[in-house]
Amino acid sequence: MTKERRQAVADIAAILAVFLAAWHLSTSVFKWLDPVLFPTPLAVARLFWTELPDMAKGLVSSAKLMGSAYLLALATGIPAGVVVGSSARLRNAVEPFSKVLGAVPPIVYIPYAIALLPSFPAASIFVIWSGAFWPVFVNTVSGVVTIPRNLLDSARMLHLGRFAFYWKVVLPGAMPSILTGASLGLVFSFLLLTAAELIGATEGLGWYVKNFSDFADYGRVVVGILFIGVVITALSAVFKLVERWLLRYREVGK
Repeated sequence: MTKERRQAVADIAAILAVFLAAWHLSTSVFKWLDPVLFPTPLAVARLFWTELPDMAKGLVSSAKLMGSAYLLALATGIPAGVVVGSSARLRNAVEPFSKVLGAVPPIVYIPYAIALLPSFPAASIFVIWSGAFWPVFVNTVSGVVTIPRNLLDSARMLHLGRFAFYWKVVLPGAMPSILTGASLGLVFSFLLLTAAELIGATEGLGWYVKNFSDFADYGRVVVGILFIGVVITALSAVFKLVERWLLRYREVGK
């Protein structure tokens, strides 16, 4: 572990320690906060362990929806972005539509998605996909456009086949931008997953928080929020590992 990494870990630990101390003092010692709305850290820790099996079940349900929608966004956004980014004519035709549709909050599609699609999972997947697709697509287009022209010309001189040209030249050249879009799409996917589950789900992480908030069980609400935070942190760590592997050629060149 590098010195910078150790320093970062120490800083994060210090911030968490200060936060937990302030939480404990505000709830357990001085009782400044309403105990109904703000349970003590010890109570939350005990409840977290008790509720872990139920939250794990909710995570499985949420992962099915989000995973399906996010992978669909990658499978459609990246190829579409490569095709559009490789053609100036297509890019000029599609850009106005992408600017408008990409700016529309996907959550507004929920009423129509529920009305038109056969099930809540299908409606949720569509809404999550619509939020993740545009960052992936737009950043892929941007990545293809910014590939140095001399690199593309040199690759064409090798008389590569179309598939090999895109797979070995265009995709690696656009990969940093694609990963930026994929990262944004992952964030939007999680936000929209939670929003969708708050509205019509009967299980999942968003539903867990919404269900117990309706019953004013704020201890479990806090537990659910903390669990969502843990899941997001784990997803971010996994994404960083995948990103580092996909961009490993940068390290070779240094």
